[in-house]
Amino acid sequence: MKGMKILLVDDDAFLRDMYATKFKESGHEVAVMEDGMSALGYLEENAPDVVLLDMVMPGLDGVAFLEKATKLQKVSNTKFVVLSNQGEETDKTRASAAGACGYITKAESIPSEVVAQVEAMMK
Repeated sequence: MKGMKILLVDDDAFLRDMYATKFKESGHEVAVMEDGMSALGYLEENAPDVVLLDMVMPGLDGVAFLEKATKLQKVSNTKFVVLSNQGEETDKTRASAAGACGYITKAESIPSEVVAQVEAMMK
């Protein structure tokens, strides 16, 4: 798969860096943001192929971020995928209703599997 432009939004610096490194090693371009507000600002100027976001973040949580981000004209072709430790069905349902096209539970996948899952969703 050709390199994707990815925005990774997670308040955990260790996880953010680890996933960014894995995606870069697979040939993708990665921008990182630590919270939903800065990510919204980024999306007003940029249209990545995919936004990977956490559900639990300071300020805007994942659902609130999705509700705002999916309304931005610039990202009408961007896919939103939740990458979270929150693995309950209610979380998945809320994320889907807010505009997420996929949901990956961090604890169930090692980083290389996350890369493969996101690549598969983008085909």
